[in-house]
Amino acid sequence: MSTCRQGPLDDLRVGTLYRFADWPNPAVPNGRAGVYTVWRGDEFVYVGMAGRALDGDNRGGSAKNTQRATGLRSRLASHASGRRSGDQFCIYVFDRLVLPDLNSDQIADAAAGRLSLDRLTRDHIHDNLDYRFTFASDGAEARQLERQIQKLGLAGSLPLLNPLNASASRPEPHGTCSGRQRRPALRAAKWQ
Repeated sequence: MSTCRQGPLDDLRVGTLYRFADWPNPAVPNGRAGVYTVWRGDEFVYVGMAGRALDGDNRGGSAKNTQRATGLRSRLASHASGRRSGDQFCIYVFDRLVLPDLNSDQIADAAAGRLSLDRLTRDHIHDNLDYRFTFASDGAEARQLERQIQKLGLAGSLPLLNPLNASASRPEPHGTCSGRQRRPALRAAKWQ
């Protein structure tokens, strides 16, 4: 049975699925605005957009005369790297998908600088996550589609890591009680 896709939402839900482990992907062009979804098997994990600075010609001021990766290519390359600095997706992956599975020895090794948390994040992304993408005419259209999916979901599911109505689908972070942080007590104990 073949699937007849009707537009960008179908591209993001049932379009071609690419593995982060196979990055770089020649199917992702440089300098294009778009939206992408990230999957762990059948689980909808994340929705993102790229190309905020790209206009209707898909050329932003910095993308006109450079070979530097921009738009979807740059954003997905950043995610595939696993580097948490400056990449909210990688921070979410580490905080919600990697950190809960770390044992005390791994935490001690990371604290001592013997274990790279970015490498653990990259390995998790490469071993477990896939993505789909679709193009948008410009960054504004990409942002609008991303927000729509964050708010309404895709095929009945909100993204695990970044729903727009975060309070409805995210568990309370560790160290909270009824939404209030317990950090002052932790800080006091640390300095005693």
